[in-house]
Amino acid sequence: MVSAHGLPHAYPFRFVDKIVRPAGANFTEGSISTRVTAGARATTNGHWSSPTLLAEAVAQAALLLEGGDPDIGRRGFLAGIDDFEIHRLPEAAESLTIQVRLTARFGAVVKFYGEVRSGSEIIARGAILVRRGSP
Repeated sequence: MVSAHGLPHAYPFRFVDKIVRPAGANFTEGSISTRVTAGARATTNGHWSSPTLLAEAVAQAALLLEGGDPDIGRRGFLAGIDDFEIHRLPEAAESLTIQVRLTARFGAVVKFYGEVRSGSEIIARGAILVRRGSP
């Protein structure tokens, strides 16, 4: 496993921990892992406080797996959420795996499909758009 040191986000806004499976040169598919902790700023009453954070976690996973420059990533942002289903919020002490795959690229805008799993259970899935910053 590789750490998330290349990700521009830091506590309390980092939702990914380690690369489990690198995406490869053509970004067919990759996955990361994260652990939901009770003391995290995103956790309230034992589970994540906002469903939107699952889409943000997918975006962070995609940027990390894409191997982007952290300086460019700092100027980028989550630009859209498309057909994103949330079945439930993760709870404290759960280990999550986020699998993403590149589905489209148009200049600085990149579309990814992601699934957030707890074990074999899919807890969220859908597409996100990321607008990468300029060098």
